[in-house]
Amino acid sequence: MSGPSGDCSMQTTQEIRVYKRRWQILILFVVYSASNAMQWIQYSIISNIIMKYYNVSDYTVDMTSMIYMITYIPLIFPASYLLDKFGLRWTVITGAFGTAIGSWIKVLSLAPDRFWVTFVGQTVVAVSQTCILSVPARLAAVWFGDNEVSRACGIGVFGNQLGIAIGFLFPPMLVPSKEICDIEQGLQRMFYIVAAITSFVLILILLLFKSAPPLPPSIAQAEQREKSESSKEVKNFLSSIRRLLSNRGYLLLLFSYGINVGTFYAISTLLNRLIVNQFRDGEEDAGRIGLTIVCTGMVGSIVCGILLDKTHKFWWTTVGVYICSLLGMIIFTFTLDQNVGIYVIYITAGILGFFMTGYLPVGFELAAELTFPEPEGTSTGLLNAVVQIFGIAFTPLYRYLLNIWEEDLWANVALCGILAVGVLLTILIPNDLRRQNAKLKA
Repeated sequence: MSGPSGDCSMQTTQEIRVYKRRWQILILFVVYSASNAMQWIQYSIISNIIMKYYNVSDYTVDMTSMIYMITYIPLIFPASYLLDKFGLRWTVITGAFGTAIGSWIKVLSLAPDRFWVTFVGQTVVAVSQTCILSVPARLAAVWFGDNEVSRACGIGVFGNQLGIAIGFLFPPMLVPSKEICDIEQGLQRMFYIVAAITSFVLILILLLFKSAPPLPPSIAQAEQREKSESSKEVKNFLSSIRRLLSNRGYLLLLFSYGINVGTFYAISTLLNRLIVNQFRDGEEDAGRIGLTIVCTGMVGSIVCGILLDKTHKFWWTTVGVYICSLLGMIIFTFTLDQNVGIYVIYITAGILGFFMTGYLPVGFELAAELTFPEPEGTSTGLLNAVVQIFGIAFTPLYRYLLNIWEEDLWANVALCGILAVGVLLTILIPNDLRRQNAKLKA
């Protein structure tokens, strides 16, 4: 293959070219993804304040986070079909439009008796998420060359993590834990800022985002284009789902990936409770610790993406990062229980975040390897659907364990045990790198 902006010939009739515009498309997607993800945890991270203002239970506040998981499961297949049939541009426009509309609905919820309005807005934003989570692997494959696909996927996932980081950091800063009128003013600031940002992102996407380059950036993508052009979309989509569900390695990855990310969802949703239980008036610390988890995870995503591009050791990297996620959870569990000081919690939470959220693009890329030449949007979409199921199961389970045991230690030990099962399942995944084999044969 020629350089980043050159052309080359291949044994098929399809010409290969990598375009400089790929980085603009990727950065725009990162901003778009962040604008949606920052709303996932914006209520739960200040759950005690939201409970006071809207006079609702902690379970009801947690539902504003879980609605992201609940809506994803039935809608991922229509969203994956939308991505396969209409391409990246229309999928991203649909998601950006829904995110902006949901954000403006929240602006109308500024009254203590309007929790239902804010929940409607959150639901619209959550539905729009289905047009985001499956995109990074597809965008990386469609726009980037063989030697930078994993890196691009890691940066694409970085957008979701960036949004979660913003969602952890700013709500505790913008919404004070004071009188009702002060809380209302804080919520007003937060809702208007988010609505303005999502509207601006929608305009940028309408003007600048493109579905695919004129020529494919890699041999693997050229083969996939030729296959998709000769197939009927609906029949091909359903056949792809059947093939994925009969792939043993992919099924093992579905469960192990779901365990890892579902555990992360449970910890993130209940982080306010964990920290406030240990440190009085710790709302802002909870937000900053969540920020630390996600920021170190962003670094982990990029590091793992570069490592995969350099070594192509997809199976070994996945197993190694998963084991480190388990070790990070064990360290976090016992430092949190020992009351060693808030700054130690920042450090151990950062270690946990580096590996647990750094694992996200690694799982995406291993899925693409195990399932090639199936569309990346379908394989990652199904992967994310299973994640939501585990998130829905683990979050109430974690809350229940925190309620029945006086100490948080045993609830966290239970999560460690669940992650250990995920490590075992990951080790059982066969090292079947089909995308790499196709590149070697070409």
